[in-house]
Amino acid sequence: MSCMRDELRRQITGNLERFERVGDAGEGFRRSAVALVVLTSPDGPPSFLLTRRAATLRAHPGQFALPGGRLDGDESVETTALRELREEVGLNVDAAAVLGLLDDYVTHSGFAITPVVVWGGVVDDAFSWPVDLREVSAVYRLPLSTLDLPDAPTIVPGDDPARPVIRMPIAPGVFIHAPTAAILYQFREVALHARPTRVAHFDQPGFLRR
Repeated sequence: MSCMRDELRRQITGNLERFERVGDAGEGFRRSAVALVVLTSPDGPPSFLLTRRAATLRAHPGQFALPGGRLDGDESVETTALRELREEVGLNVDAAAVLGLLDDYVTHSGFAITPVVVWGGVVDDAFSWPVDLREVSAVYRLPLSTLDLPDAPTIVPGDDPARPVIRMPIAPGVFIHAPTAAILYQFREVALHARPTRVAHFDQPGFLRR
């Protein structure tokens, strides 16, 4: 089992190193970072973390999300992602756990989000996540195979014909929308399958454009 974990980590790291990411959204955007965390367990399949935002939050309450937030001062995106991961769900890993970065995704609200892929290590499936209830109402641990469901991704027309809306299913009738959906799709394509894929052209649905 440990050999399989090591191989998965090498595979993801190598694929990200070979990927020429698009970053530096330019001036005028607020910088933020999210942690896309890969976990393994003693017996189960590899997985990734997804959170549900607290219902009391001003922005996007109750939405599925990746742990993350704004850069604090002169923080790097890696430092921000690891800090938010620790603060939101209680997972504490060091800088060596960062496997690489995906493309920045710019939102309608003016944020440039940098996805940071993080190796979360071996965590028992029964682990109880010590979440910050002010920000997170629930933590979900989903098999990486979820990203390869037959209808992943679902692309639907948007307001702009050049910018379709992307959705990623996580259960029958349950979809994640951009920006999280775009990030998860690019992670699947680039980090897991070594297929260079861009997602900046995928739009958010209207109810998330705030």
